Amino acid sequence: MNYDIIIIGAGLVGLATAYQTKMKNPDSKILILEKENDVALHQSGHNSGVIHSGIYYKPGSLKAKNCIEGYNSVIHFAEKHGIRYDLCGKIIVATSQEELPLLDNIYKRGVENGLQDLKYLSREEFREIEPHCEGVKAIKVPQTGIIDYPGIAQKIKELFEELGGEIRFNNEVKNIIDKGSEIIVNTNISEFKTKKLISCAGLYSDKITRMTNEKNDVVIIPFRGEYYKIKDEKKYLVKHLIYPVPDPNFPFLGVHFTRMIDGNIEAGPNAVLAFKKEGYHFFDFNFSETMQTMLWPGFRKIVAKYGKTGMGEMHRSLSKSAFTKALQKLLPEIQENDLVTGGSGVRAQACDRNGGLIDDFDIVKNGNIIHVRNAPSPAATSCLSIGNKISELIMN
Repeated sequence: MNYDIIIIGAGLVGLATAYQTKMKNPDSKILILEKENDVALHQSGHNSGVIHSGIYYKPGSLKAKNCIEGYNSVIHFAEKHGIRYDLCGKIIVATSQEELPLLDNIYKRGVENGLQDLKYLSREEFREIEPHCEGVKAIKVPQTGIIDYPGIAQKIKELFEELGGEIRFNNEVKNIIDKGSEIIVNTNISEFKTKKLISCAGLYSDKITRMTNEKNDVVIIPFRGEYYKIKDEKKYLVKHLIYPVPDPNFPFLGVHFTRMIDGNIEAGPNAVLAFKKEGYHFFDFNFSETMQTMLWPGFRKIVAKYGKTGMGEMHRSLSKSAFTKALQKLLPEIQENDLVTGGSGVRAQACDRNGGLIDDFDIVKNGNIIHVRNAPSPAATSCLSIGNKISELIMN
């Protein structure tokens, strides 16, 4: 039960970190602890399956740097190991004149982040790509694609184990004792000892961080994203990926249309406060997790700032017609009976004490312990790049 490095969490970031670290240090004894019975069962397996280009992110941010690097890495990995992907491209569409300055800001960010072949499209031009879409102007982003992220996760798991890495499922971390030269990790099943520890715990990153840092000033607020699928006979309405211009003050991209790697077309997601960290359905509820959200000072400031937006998202969650109306801004022909209930995911959104929704990756190191406190989208796209950075950080 003695290890050189223990990694908590078998999502894409945890798996990629373990794999990259093992490749660089083949003689190190590395263990992944995962509370579920398989890899990628939460954020990594419930996302939209999109390979993000990096167009939205603030130049110089960890998101921007790791997304561009991760984009190239994940495509190379998919090609090498036969994982399905398709660089189908997407359009970001301004549906009104008021959105044009925001569209210009997105274009400029893309250029600053090194994206090539971005192109403004007039209404006539973007309707040649997406003939059923409506708007006034768009940006074509050729780098965006779709991929099988659960397939990526399973392949990384396989490669990590081939290198001699170990994964223990059904082990939920209950306590961490940092003794300096030795770190003791207690799970519901056993006790493990390690020289170094990395937590990539996603929705429970705040809980794990507090086990070694009681002054942790970031709490995870879970937001559920709900999707509809377009019926087979109406799939012709969407050819590739269609995105709106996002609200710059809200860290979500807005409802959009995504052609999935399995051939389905998804519409969504909204962004609804979840009352359970793994609350994939509207009535899922956990008292202690809900109270943690409600009592956090930052949450009350979020309500004051985004209350109206949040109520709109809640309304769309309860009303299929309201959800359809939001989709019709981009695709006027879509009708309520064209949609069938799809899946959902829960985003781990880090929030500070002052109500700031942390939009960048947040990784903190203290001695021989590293906590990934915030890894929102594009963490899946960036997983191999983030894993590489963390592996360098833990070895140094």
